[in-house]
Amino acid sequence: MEYSILAAGILMGLSAIGAGIGVGILGSKFIEGIARQPELAPFLQGRFFLMMGLTDAVPMIGIGLGMYMLFAL
Repeated sequence: MEYSILAAGILMGLSAIGAGIGVGILGSKFIEGIARQPELAPFLQGRFFLMMGLTDAVPMIGIGLGMYMLFAL
């Protein structure tokens, strides 16, 4: 039983860390792309928000699975 609590904590923590790193890299590439070609800013902004939303969906799924492991199992 205690291993499932540890596994849920690791699952939620690593998914949050991974999303933080992913959004950081995505943001830096977004700024870099705008610095190189400022005329593409609206196009890049739409793509940036789409990919940021997809990147943030992964830890939400991880937190949902972690909560399931904590409370349902």
